[in-house]
Amino acid sequence: MRNLRMRKRQKRLFAFFAAGKLFFNVVKTKKSVISSKKSIRSTPAPLKKGLTSSKIDDTSPDKQSSLYQGNPFIIPNYNRTYNNAKKAKIARDMLERYTGSHPSKFKKQIILTNFEYYIERFHSLVGSEKTRGSAMTVVHSDSADVSIVNFSIGSPMAALAIELLSVVEPTAVLFLGMCGGLHRSLRKGDFIVPTAAIRDEGASIHFMPRQVPALPTFKIQKFVSEMVVERGLDYRTGVIHTMDYRFWEFDEKFKAQLYEERSLGIDMETATLFVSGFASKVPIGALLLVSDLPLKRGGIKTKRSASSVFKTFTDIHLEIGIKSMSEIAEKGEHIRHYKW
Repeated sequence: MRNLRMRKRQKRLFAFFAAGKLFFNVVKTKKSVISSKKSIRSTPAPLKKGLTSSKIDDTSPDKQSSLYQGNPFIIPNYNRTYNNAKKAKIARDMLERYTGSHPSKFKKQIILTNFEYYIERFHSLVGSEKTRGSAMTVVHSDSADVSIVNFSIGSPMAALAIELLSVVEPTAVLFLGMCGGLHRSLRKGDFIVPTAAIRDEGASIHFMPRQVPALPTFKIQKFVSEMVVERGLDYRTGVIHTMDYRFWEFDEKFKAQLYEERSLGIDMETATLFVSGFASKVPIGALLLVSDLPLKRGGIKTKRSASSVFKTFTDIHLEIGIKSMSEIAEKGEHIRHYKW
């Protein structure tokens, strides 16, 4: 009888102990789950290199990574000067080496050109300091608060110029270029304010996928068009075909393609500048001067005809560009109307 009572007591004690141990294990398990959830939240998602990015105040890779944490649809790109400190440092060094001018000398409003004659005329009109580096010429103007850079010709040099100038963080960049007029109504000396450009060159693909359109910064085009009208002049708007194929004038198949496109003009830089500017967060526009009419008989540019165009139209082209950039400086306009 006594042994039976002891066995019952032992069973009750065992049941009580087992219940307590089970409760302890449940609490411990809940704490473990909560802790693991916190750990998952605090662990950054793995990152992959890609083609999109986002402007942030702190551009260090660690801070950039925290923005993309847990979002599989945003792929950071550390191949731009605004979020790659090493690249920005090299670009600043290269800008000084290629132009002969320290980055601190550059104004926030910058004009780009292909021609040394534009540099000479700018220097005569408003220039303060002129330098020549290993690849480019630059003139700074204290009175106009504008710098002008001759980056030479072609889409690779256009892309390089934008990447180097991006370290200056310009408020606005304006390309004063020349183009061949394709529409039958155009004449030498006409102005074109491009609304878009066809990407038929090889440099812009390194900045944005091919499906991204080459578009200018709207506000810069607005300033430029207003300056043209104030001078009592007219301008055309439309699409520019940008390519890196010289002597296309003798390719009948290519000329037939141009007719189908309905492009207003053709050049070698505009699309590259628009796309690289967009990718590098450099606000950019263009005012193009029709320098020749290559689809008309005897309309291909020659040394003699080019000299005539320079002497006749360079000063008015420059004056409109300088006035546009100076107005932007004076009004303190915020040109980039959105951030990405």
